[in-house]
Amino acid sequence: MRPSCLPLYRRLAFAAACILLPNCRAQAQSASKPFAVHAGRLIDVRSGQVTKDAYILVSGERILSIAAAAPSGVSVVEMGKFTIVPGLIDAHGHSLEDPTTQSSGAFLMTSAPEATVRGVNNLQVWLAHGFTAVRDACEPYPSYPQFALRDGVAKGLIAGPRMVAAGSCVSLTGGHGDSDYLSADKAPLYSPNLADTPDDINRVVRRDIKYGADWIKLMATGGVMDPISDYRVQELSEEQMARAVEVAHRAGKKVMAHAEGTEGIKAAVRAGVDSIEHGTMLDEEGAALMERKGTWLVPTLYCFQHDLVTGTSRGRDPRSMAKGIAIVAAQGPAFALALKHHLKIAYGVDDMDPEVLSKEFGALVRGGMTPLQALQAATINGATLLSLDKDMGAIEPGKYADLVAVEGDPLSDITAMEHVAWVMKAGVAVKAALASPPGK
Repeated sequence: MRPSCLPLYRRLAFAAACILLPNCRAQAQSASKPFAVHAGRLIDVRSGQVTKDAYILVSGERILSIAAAAPSGVSVVEMGKFTIVPGLIDAHGHSLEDPTTQSSGAFLMTSAPEATVRGVNNLQVWLAHGFTAVRDACEPYPSYPQFALRDGVAKGLIAGPRMVAAGSCVSLTGGHGDSDYLSADKAPLYSPNLADTPDDINRVVRRDIKYGADWIKLMATGGVMDPISDYRVQELSEEQMARAVEVAHRAGKKVMAHAEGTEGIKAAVRAGVDSIEHGTMLDEEGAALMERKGTWLVPTLYCFQHDLVTGTSRGRDPRSMAKGIAIVAAQGPAFALALKHHLKIAYGVDDMDPEVLSKEFGALVRGGMTPLQALQAATINGATLLSLDKDMGAIEPGKYADLVAVEGDPLSDITAMEHVAWVMKAGVAVKAALASPPGK
């Protein structure tokens, strides 16, 4: 079907994709016809097995089969010079983030519409780096722009990764997630995300669910980026977090917890959260508890390391910078414990700087993972955590044709993942390489 024959929202999606792929019109016209992608090397992320000269047969949005020879009667996208891996998954992103500033006052000077426009750009940056799915890990705006972005992608109105999204950053007054840094003699901001009692939790979580949250995000401890909280201190009580889990799970939603300090991590795990974000000061007891309960970890290693590079150059508050320097020392030992206890680990960036999105791979390997484990964290593991594994996470028949071409061999040098040459999402190329699209 030609783009001109499609509904308006589909034509807009093709137009958005053309920003990244000049020849998308030819591909769009033949998207309904089966075609094959020739992979010079194809990585099975489940086993680590590498197949040379594999042909991935695609029909519509899905993979039909994988063969050792080119199927007859179909056009071929030639990727013989590249290694092909599944579409990547960022399990900890902030779609509204402005990577040019780390000023604690940026939120106060940025409207929700401005942030949403930034978000449209961020989605395209994710795609260009091979990420075909992302979990938004909460935003401070009460009007939930992240849900509009998620739904816009799903409807084909804008180009971007598939999204699942947390709602507000559920915090307490003065905690990590309280974005009101105004002085006490100023009128307070409208902050419906704050919950100081267990009963408050019911209201905040139900509000998130009412307006479309896929996940609930809890601030179990203080954090690093804000100037007011202490990352070592537990903030939400275990009773509050258990109440949030009860309400969310009853509604069929999952719960993630920002947790850096040791006691806050353990309280969140005991409360039943589905994933711990950061886990920067994880101790032996906490790691054993996570292993026993099957709690996921999204360690976001590189974002803390990157902060030491940027320093205060982007307007970061010196108090926040001091915390960032102090916490990095705890990161390595905590991650080693996570590996020792065989925790389920998913890839998360927590930094929208385009130069950083793919550097978490290297940080995971430097932290003790094998290259295959790091690749699994960003593919099949991320898909499982986000309940997308039926459709994503591996290059297999029946799954979406989400394919990423990289130069080199990531199983021998994981930094190859920093050099994404070509990206396909659901059978449509969204980043071009030196290859002809189907039908050419």
